[in-house]
Amino acid sequence: MRHLNAESEWRASFSVMQELRPMLHSEEDYLARLQRQRQQHYQLLAVWQHGEIIALAGYRLQENLIYGRFLYVDDLVVTGRCRGGQWGARLLQELEDIARFERCEKLVLDTGLSNALAQRFYFRQGLLTGAIRFSKVLGDTSV
Repeated sequence: MRHLNAESEWRASFSVMQELRPMLHSEEDYLARLQRQRQQHYQLLAVWQHGEIIALAGYRLQENLIYGRFLYVDDLVVTGRCRGGQWGARLLQELEDIARFERCEKLVLDTGLSNALAQRFYFRQGLLTGAIRFSKVLGDTSV
């Protein structure tokens, strides 16, 4: 398990991240997004097995008035063929360790209301629901 820092490593992670984020249509778009997110202190932690990435966790350290200092998990994905091997749980444990080291008060993530399998997994990992997030689509901002 290690952080990805080089563009070649980011490229190697694309197909895994695409399993979670199918709206990522091209590797170039993915790399551009990672570059922008890195400016907001986004980190990408990967699990490697036999020279290939099988699981990813994207996260950033943040602070706000609600949570204080916290670690926000943007992305958590294990390849379909490697699910059930406890890689998601191991990644979450590593993120918790990082959050504690960084003196965070919470570890926070979002998941869709319809994603019952992920919710069950998060409950098993000791995460609890604390809010409902509201959002509004504002239109195409890619222009």
